[in-house]
Amino acid sequence: MKVVKFGGSSLASGEQVEKVYNIVISDPERKIVVVSAPGKRHPDDIKVTDLLISCAEKYLNDENASDVFETIINRYKSIAEELGLSNEIIQKIREDLSSLLNGDKSKPESFMEAVKASGEDNNAKLVAAFFEYKGLEAQYINPKEAGLLVSNEPGNAQVLPESYGRLYELRNKSGIVVFPGFFGYNIDGDVVTFSRSGSDITGSILANGIKADLYENFTDVDAVYAVNPNIVNQPKEIRELTYREMRELSYAGFSVFHDEALIPAFRAEIPVNVKNTNNPEAPGTKIVNIRKNTNGPVVGIASDEGFCSIYVSKYLMNREIGFGRKILFILEEFGLSYEHIPSGIDDITIILRQNQIDEKMEESIVKRIIEDLDADEVKVEHNLALIMLVGEGMRQNIGTMARASKALAEAKVNIEMINQGSSEVSMMFGVKEAVEKKAVQALYEEFFVGVMV
Repeated sequence: MKVVKFGGSSLASGEQVEKVYNIVISDPERKIVVVSAPGKRHPDDIKVTDLLISCAEKYLNDENASDVFETIINRYKSIAEELGLSNEIIQKIREDLSSLLNGDKSKPESFMEAVKASGEDNNAKLVAAFFEYKGLEAQYINPKEAGLLVSNEPGNAQVLPESYGRLYELRNKSGIVVFPGFFGYNIDGDVVTFSRSGSDITGSILANGIKADLYENFTDVDAVYAVNPNIVNQPKEIRELTYREMRELSYAGFSVFHDEALIPAFRAEIPVNVKNTNNPEAPGTKIVNIRKNTNGPVVGIASDEGFCSIYVSKYLMNREIGFGRKILFILEEFGLSYEHIPSGIDDITIILRQNQIDEKMEESIVKRIIEDLDADEVKVEHNLALIMLVGEGMRQNIGTMARASKALAEAKVNIEMINQGSSEVSMMFGVKEAVEKKAVQALYEEFFVGVMV
């Protein structure tokens, strides 16, 4: 039994939904279909979820939202008309959305959550209606009916453990189950959404819940690439990688998955297959618990910008008990989270997301560290990019760091910092944002050009 999830681009038009139908019927093991809200039909298009957010904001501000409301309805209507469906499903979607928008606004956050989630919810109803229209036994199932309970954290919901036993019952439903992604319900019965790209999370949760043999995630690319194709032209495809590698790559900037999306599937040791809706015959990328390291030390390179570093130097720092704790306590007082902490015997560097700190806060933090910790030097570096080399093979391979450093040196890229994770699955380099692309291209040349992946 398989859970299969389709992203917004796979459901943006009637033509795309027709492809989804053909994919589902081509494999009788595809039992649970998780759908996103309609995505962009072309680069200048607007996602339905973004339209819903705009519409909800207008309602909360008592502004006229009739234009954006009709734009949303027309997105569904154009899909239904392309598929030859009657106006009945569109009328149902219109009534559902209108009821939500004219409902209780006394809790604006809960109101926004429900309206945002309606993109997936109504699209699941439309897809199920089309499957039935084509003669396929299919039914829309609401997350509340299925028992998908989540924590009360709007925009960042976490699945509650008791959900899994309830979701297992979906195995007993006849025909195809069409399930909306992106949201669940708290114990009070209110809609609460996952983070954006949350349909991936829903698919992963359902794969765990029904004990699926495989979780297929259909998107608009043939595979996960070894590096961002916007930086390197026609990069190599990754045929297989581990959950741990995928999580490291997602965290470091890969946009294929939200970095938490696969955790439920990972915990149940369910393999994931990333495939292309527009080219379903392509093998895609398999994400597994354990793989054979046959592709060299590095499986992928990811990068992300928008970081800064706080460098603190103090002679004999290593002998001072509680020094690190005191620095982190200062950051905590300012409400800051950190990403990495590479350190030496007399110095420590703290990497943070730059958008957390303004100029005034930065001055206050530097002053506190100097005064409270009697530091010799405190220096803040801005506009850093982090580049992550990821690969299980690095643990058994000698000289990976040397190769990477040499490649960057030959490209005349100055390394601001280096940090290797204790898992030995990743290696991080900090560089200035201005040379991020040059650095990534140099590392790709070193580890992938001429190498079979």
